[in-house]
Amino acid sequence: MPMLAVVKNLLLKELKQVCWVLSLARIQVGILESTENWSSKLRSPLTEYGVDIKKGYYITAINGISVKECSNIYSMLLGKNSTIEVTFIKSLKDDKPQTKLVVPIVDESSLYYYNWVQSNIEKVAKATDSRVGYIHIPNMVGDGLNEFVKHFYPQLNKEALIIDDRGNGGGNVSPMIIERLRREITRANMARNVQIPTQTPRQMLTGPKVLLINQYSASDGDLFPYSFKKHKIGKVIGVRSWGGVVGIRGSLPFIDGGYLNKPEFASYSSDNSSWIIEGYGVDPDIIVENDPAREYKGIDDQLNKAIEVALEELKTHKKTIPDIPDFPDKSK
Repeated sequence: MPMLAVVKNLLLKELKQVCWVLSLARIQVGILESTENWSSKLRSPLTEYGVDIKKGYYITAINGISVKECSNIYSMLLGKNSTIEVTFIKSLKDDKPQTKLVVPIVDESSLYYYNWVQSNIEKVAKATDSRVGYIHIPNMVGDGLNEFVKHFYPQLNKEALIIDDRGNGGGNVSPMIIERLRREITRANMARNVQIPTQTPRQMLTGPKVLLINQYSASDGDLFPYSFKKHKIGKVIGVRSWGGVVGIRGSLPFIDGGYLNKPEFASYSSDNSSWIIEGYGVDPDIIVENDPAREYKGIDDQLNKAIEVALEELKTHKKTIPDIPDFPDKSK
């Protein structure tokens, strides 16, 4: 799956946050900074209310078994899907170990992904003085649409927007997202005792938009940049997308439990001149490759270029809400 490569890179990058100290038989805690503990998918067990095991503390035992009894702390968590006891000390000089009850999670990849997105949001905000927003869309099904809604509407006050389609695993909701990105002002509204007019439709971002793609932007993740370019929404940056847009649909299951997917849908251009994208992909307007060595160090050249382009376009962008005309004289 295209997202697998993204998550793999994130996991490799975050390995440095966990330190195994063999000589002292301690596991030093490396907690991810960003969590949403109210969400079952994004909760971080050690940061939950009542646990409060902080980054830099040392885990000495799980369920009363010393960590020196194993070579990998994860092996001590196998099959432990209910509450466990975690014993820890605050520093190597701490001689008063404490034990807290912790409910572990099945998979931490969602937390790594969430932290990656949050770090990109913070990076864009810092580099642009909060003028430019950032959204990553992981796929074009329910999760991807939820991520778009979660980040798009709270950022409508931004002057420009970077949409990140890298690693998008596909689906079928890209037309819904394109429709929102294409919205244009039809009229303005003025209310009594209010100095700032509003636009209609209200839920729109009228500033410059930049789209990021890579070789893992697949299926509907291919169709998205195609539509983005066709409607001239903004610049596309990165490398050519995956190039697979022939849709599949399943048949009846086989008696051995297997199943067959067969090609059912294909796309062609609106002027019926050619079949599109399949076997080739979508070319970016600006080609930027991410060097793996630089990316491992936290340098995202594609995102850096998107920030540069967004700021450059803001220099010449004209505001879309028209000035308030002279008020009518109703006495005449």
